[in-house]
Amino acid sequence: MRFIFVHGTGVRRERYEQLTRLVTTKLTDRFPGARVEAPYWGGVHGATLAAGGASIPGVDGVRGAESWGPLDEEAAAWQLLLADPLCELRVLAEITAAGDDGLGMPGVRGAGEEVAAGLAELTLEPAPPALPAAPGSGRASEAATASGHAPDAATAPAPAPASTTAMTTAPALTERTALLRATGLAPHYPGAVQAVAYSAEFTQACATTHDAVAARELVAVTARAVVAAALRAAGDDALCTGDERDRLADLVGDRLGGTGRFPGGRAAAVLGTLALKLTVQPALDHWRPPLTGGTVPALGDILRYQARGRPLRDSLARLIAASDEPPVVIGHSLGGIALVDLYALAAAGPPGEAPPPTPTLLVTVGSQAPFLHELGALTGLPPAADRLPPGFPNWLNIYDRKDLLAYRAEPVFPGDPRVTDHEVRSRQPFPLSHSAYWKLDAVYDRIRTGIEAGAER
Repeated sequence: MRFIFVHGTGVRRERYEQLTRLVTTKLTDRFPGARVEAPYWGGVHGATLAAGGASIPGVDGVRGAESWGPLDEEAAAWQLLLADPLCELRVLAEITAAGDDGLGMPGVRGAGEEVAAGLAELTLEPAPPALPAAPGSGRASEAATASGHAPDAATAPAPAPASTTAMTTAPALTERTALLRATGLAPHYPGAVQAVAYSAEFTQACATTHDAVAARELVAVTARAVVAAALRAAGDDALCTGDERDRLADLVGDRLGGTGRFPGGRAAAVLGTLALKLTVQPALDHWRPPLTGGTVPALGDILRYQARGRPLRDSLARLIAASDEPPVVIGHSLGGIALVDLYALAAAGPPGEAPPPTPTLLVTVGSQAPFLHELGALTGLPPAADRLPPGFPNWLNIYDRKDLLAYRAEPVFPGDPRVTDHEVRSRQPFPLSHSAYWKLDAVYDRIRTGIEAGAER
């Protein structure tokens, strides 16, 4: 019996030889006398960095952790805020509670209560107006309806009277509204204000803030929390630079009687070093050159195949056609994509390509072919096709749920009797699960079952 094993993405010579020995041993144990052919395509058709990675920022001099500066600390702090907008308020509440002597002036509203009152008034403000409809569209309220805001400002509830601590000029309010709209945060701003205003962290921080200096820090931390909550809610819909983000925090802080910045703040000091250690961005900046270079074989092979996959398919077609014996073709990862493309194109009969012999069985293991087809990015099949072309071979698709690069084929081609999914479990997390298939007896046993079933047809 003839087997052709096509390795997957990122495999280079040493790994190829190790993997081929393993697969050959497992197959010949079950099929004595079997001939296993395993073309090595990673060297010729695999991706490399032609300019040595010169396109990667930082590749000429990787910055170490000791060279992190204020801008890195700022980015790390905001990344922490995006993950948890209330984190600075939580720290500030703990700090102020530890230093609170409980001797506030009886009958006098404390500084923290003034800030709380200011934020409560912000929750009563009408939502920023939506962008106007396009001129001549005849649907003036469409944009407002889509964002959930009232189309006519005259029908919106009037804002509550501002306290002396929250007084501001009309131009400042106009700038805040314009900036919210320009950054895509307008629909998310009211919810962000309410989330902060009604949080236990904000309530506790206000209750233990008594003097003016502490109140200024509370205002800055609160303003940053509101902006971070809006950014988090907006997600990818936000279009906001660091300057715009800081200006929004200043404008929100202005409404609360201060600004969005408080140099030397206690909460910022506590979280600054922690943010550099816990957040992803500093690590990504530090490791970007080696990480990018290290992922070239795996990710680069896929990208190169998508752009220039025909030479690999042609080489596989020649190998398959080198013998009249119908093979069992087994493709791992990108190898499976190439095989699915090859047989789909052969079944469709593109001009100038002689179809390779129909295999006894097509096996894909840990393959992305079904997912690429869903995206309309599989070369061999037209987008949205829910059935394989006539002449396509029987297809066994083996996957492990823990393998993030493995996808199911049956739901993508419903009712096509040629397509069979089979789930295995390596009990390994990703990425180990993507290579563990070849040590699982269940994989080879299922291949044997598929071959036997085909022989009975």
